[in-house]
Amino acid sequence: MAIKFTKLQSAGNDFVLVEAGSDGRDWSKLSREICRCHYGIGADGLLILLPSKIADIGMRVINADGSEAEACGNGLCCLAKYAADNGFTGAGTEEISVETIAGIRNAHLIEGSGKTRKIQAAMGKPEFEANRIPVAVEEGKGRTVDIKMITDYPLVVDNRKLTLSFVSMGNPHAIFFQEKPVTEFPLSKIGPIVENHSLFPERVNFEVAKVNSRKNIEVRVWERGVGETLACGSGACAVAVAARMLDYANSPLEVILPGGTLEVAWDGVGEVILGGVVETVFSGEWLE
Repeated sequence: MAIKFTKLQSAGNDFVLVEAGSDGRDWSKLSREICRCHYGIGADGLLILLPSKIADIGMRVINADGSEAEACGNGLCCLAKYAADNGFTGAGTEEISVETIAGIRNAHLIEGSGKTRKIQAAMGKPEFEANRIPVAVEEGKGRTVDIKMITDYPLVVDNRKLTLSFVSMGNPHAIFFQEKPVTEFPLSKIGPIVENHSLFPERVNFEVAKVNSRKNIEVRVWERGVGETLACGSGACAVAVAARMLDYANSPLEVILPGGTLEVAWDGVGEVILGGVVETVFSGEWLE
C-alpha cells in the first residue's frame, strides 16, 4: 500500500504531511519510520491533515520519536500552505482555521505562490502558571515577573548552572538566556538532560537564547521528542514572550535560528503571532 505525502519546511524545520484516512492507522509507528533520515524520508515530525467539524481543517503533529506534540508553529504554517495549495479552503481565502490539541489556531496567507509562501499564524495566548506548563517548581526558588512568569529558576545540569524561564505555548518551554553566542552552548549534551528532567512531568522544549538587540535574538532549540532542530516555531514564540516579559526586547522581534529567521509579534496581552516562509520541498508515495 502506498501513502501519498508532501514534505514541507519552514526555516529548516521540516515535516512530512499526509492526509488522514479512516483506517485507524498507527501514526506513532509511521512517524518513527518515515522521519528517519537514512532509512525514511527524513523529517522533524509527521503532520496529519484531518477533517474538522469546528474549523476548516484539523491537525495532529507526531514527533520523530512517535510522541505527539500539543502545538507546533512551523507545522501549523506548513499545513496552512498545503491546505491552500490543495483546495481545502475556498478560492481566494486568505484565512485558515485549524483545530489542534491546544485549540483553534488561525493562519493568514500573506504573500507568494507555488513553491514558497509567507504565512502568519496566531499561536494563542502564552501560559505562565506552573501547573499549566507544567513544571514542578519548588517554593522559594526563582522569581516571578509581573506576577506571572517564573524566571531565574536555578537548575544544575552536568555541573552547569542554568537559570530558566518557563512559558507554555500550548506545549512546555524552558528558556535559558546567556551572554555568549548560542553556538558555544553544548546543546547536544545538556539538551536531552533538561528535556527529561524530573522538573518537567511531560518533558520540555529547551531553548538557549542570546539577546543581540531589542530587535533580534539568536536561538538554538532542543525540541522535545526530536532533538536539536534547525528551527522551532513555538520555541521562537516562547523566547519572544520571555524576552518581552523580562524587558529584553520589543515587538515584533526577529528570532534567528540555525535554519533561518522567524518573526514573532506579541502585544503583551493577546495571542502571539508567528511569521515565516514555508517551502514545499517535494511530494511522493511512501511504500508500506
